[in-house]
Amino acid sequence: MAELQKKCEGWMMEMEEHAEEYEASLKRVQESLQAYPELEIKILPGSTHTAELAAQALGTTPGQIAKTLCFLADGKPILIVACGDKKIDTKKWGRAIEAKKIKMADAETVMQITGFAPGGVCPFALRQQVSVYLDNSLKEYDITFIAAGTPHSALPISAEMLEKVTGGIWVEATK
Repeated sequence: MAELQKKCEGWMMEMEEHAEEYEASLKRVQESLQAYPELEIKILPGSTHTAELAAQALGTTPGQIAKTLCFLADGKPILIVACGDKKIDTKKWGRAIEAKKIKMADAETVMQITGFAPGGVCPFALRQQVSVYLDNSLKEYDITFIAAGTPHSALPISAEMLEKVTGGIWVEATK
């Protein structure tokens, strides 16, 4: 119980520390969704930095939590959205997009490219235009939950709507 209380206190401190940044990120996502009034962002009381934490907060499984990860493919930034319980297979994905080398972007690069902090990366409303890839694992669920610009928000969305909103390209990228 004391450990949980300590985590909650840490999340509250983080929220206070980054309140302005999170508010701006959330607003950017909300504005990008104006054309889609049926999509509604959920604000969560705890952190959703990981698929496991998000699943607990939303009362679902980690598979239904979509993670958005930023990679560098031959030095060019790209995003992949996949189910939270899947591992990205960079060799398989690299072949699919004809990239020789794929590596995970560091936190600073993620912020610079997307405008979102890791743990809250939304696959649209990005600072820079980048290619977005959608892993076929997302089609296993009627609805998945993507981060909505902060580690304390989630957007329930279907695979079809995610493709429409992001302009994403379907690939086989997970193990």
